[in-house]
Amino acid sequence: MPMPRLASSFAPSLALAALLLPATAQAQDRGSVAPRPLPPLEHPDAPSTPAKALFGRVTKATAGPAHIYGFYAKGCFAGGEALPLDGSNWQVMRPSRNRMWGTPHLVDFVERLSQKAARVGWPGLLVGDMAQPRGGPMITGHASHQIGIDADVWLTPMPDHRMSRAEREETSATDMVRPDRLDIDPRVWTPTHLQLIKLTAEQPEVERIFVNAAIKKALCRDAAGSRWMSKVRPMYGHNYHYHIRLACPADQEDCQPQGAPSSGDGCEDLGYWFSDAVLHPKPPKVPPKPKPAMTMAALPNACRAVLKAP
Repeated sequence: MPMPRLASSFAPSLALAALLLPATAQAQDRGSVAPRPLPPLEHPDAPSTPAKALFGRVTKATAGPAHIYGFYAKGCFAGGEALPLDGSNWQVMRPSRNRMWGTPHLVDFVERLSQKAARVGWPGLLVGDMAQPRGGPMITGHASHQIGIDADVWLTPMPDHRMSRAEREETSATDMVRPDRLDIDPRVWTPTHLQLIKLTAEQPEVERIFVNAAIKKALCRDAAGSRWMSKVRPMYGHNYHYHIRLACPADQEDCQPQGAPSSGDGCEDLGYWFSDAVLHPKPPKVPPKPKPAMTMAALPNACRAVLKAP
């Protein structure tokens, strides 16, 4: 697949695209009302054991202060907290995944954002995946969300009632993009969606927001030139939710930053995303070999202690 020239700051590198390509366990995929625990691993300490198989079996956070180790797509964290399933302005979706965890920094941010969102007319946040109890790679879904400062928020407004467990596991998020993927679906997209994303991007803790390119296109029609637009990046998938990425907190020296996004609103750099090569990619002549699963050796050394901690 041809990539655009480097001057286009809103087209991803192949490495970044790999971090955020849609996989399983997306917002529209159902959860389980009665999830079954994963069976124990035969050789959990083997060097070849995928890190996702280890972190995916941890059900609780470590005790003690919060500490981030590594990068968004290659790390873990200690001292996590779970976002409560219900708040005055939010509800957690797909609780069976046990991905409502994050650093206290992220949990506090989501709670504050939900209160501010109510002031711009958004009825409440439906919070999707944040992180596992100790972060690390996930068995399904994301390559990022590993260090407790990423969160997905559905673009579906919260309903006017407390959802049942079955509703949270089985209700599908709303696809905001037209079937041809060239623009948003005007039947479901509203001006309040813009206000929600704008509000989020204006928060100083936020480093990036990932949305589908069609959503970025819609934002450009109404907000081109706005400073906050530089944070909103088009990315594969993200039809159903927007991905919030916080910057590394100042007191977390072991958190590896991605770096601030380049300036400019990115509205002139969208052509790549609507090219035939992206919308209708041709299958490779030779199927690529599956990428080996990340092992503990690829993560910061401290993640071994985080994983083994009581």
